[in-house]
Amino acid sequence: MPIIVNIDVMLARRKMSSGELAQRIGISAANLSILKTGKAKAVRFTTLEAVCKALDCQPGDLLEYRSD
Repeated sequence: MPIIVNIDVMLARRKMSSGELAQRIGISAANLSILKTGKAKAVRFTTLEAVCKALDCQPGDLLEYRSD
């Protein structure tokens, strides 16, 4: 898939665990895992906004496009 999700990179930069992020943004650890692995078929803007707020970053820091 040409869309790469870099949440793990931002978590490492912020020294935050996945569990802490899930708790801060109000989603389950399982749903965050689906998002992190790129298996999600869609992302709500409210979820993207919450992740950006919790990690103090921009959407472009989390999502990347790479052509095949």
